[in-house]
Amino acid sequence: MRIFFTHINAKPETEKENENQKQSDQRAREMEAYSTLTILILMNLLFLISNIPTTLAATSASSSVSTKSYTTYIQTACNSTTYPLVCYSSLSPYASKIKGNPQKLCITALSVAAKAARNASSTISKLSKQKGLTRSEAAVIKDCIENVKDSIDELKQSLNEMGHLGAGGSDVQFQISNIKTWVSAAITDVSTCTDGLEEQKVSATVKNKITRSILNVDRPTSNALSLINSHYSY
Repeated sequence: MRIFFTHINAKPETEKENENQKQSDQRAREMEAYSTLTILILMNLLFLISNIPTTLAATSASSSVSTKSYTTYIQTACNSTTYPLVCYSSLSPYASKIKGNPQKLCITALSVAAKAARNASSTISKLSKQKGLTRSEAAVIKDCIENVKDSIDELKQSLNEMGHLGAGGSDVQFQISNIKTWVSAAITDVSTCTDGLEEQKVSATVKNKITRSILNVDRPTSNALSLINSHYSY
């Protein structure tokens, strides 16, 4: 009787061990690389976080210096106006917009004056609808409304011209001359309102409301003219 033995092909035990060792070493290297990368990322994050306060402080300090220089510019410019306190209080909120630019300063001053004129027009128009007005009061209010409207138109023209200085090769000197003429006319028109109050019999209530509204227009408009004269002395 013959017995046949089947030979089974199998890797030697040592070869398996070597292969397992290689896989283990590969995983170890991957873990080491991952750990190193994680540490580097964390270190970068810590570096960035630690520098945030310094960066913010530097930005804040720079912004603070710029804002201070802008407000100082406005304060210096306003010192040459007829009503410096009114000038500074009305223009300083726009310091970051003006940024020491004479044209922007004058445009902003004219805008403030135009807004005051529109507010005055609204107030006086409401006053005209008040019951119990005398003929003299009604006449004065009507004339005043027309004068303020003229003032608004003149300030609009001034604003438009100031916003287009030198545009298309325009003669800047001629433009500035026109602006000064319009702003001066606006001051004259609003002043005529208060002149009418002195000439006619008007109650104290009506007189005070009109006077207060007109002063709110006259002062910023006078300041705007002063700023234009000092920065564009043609």
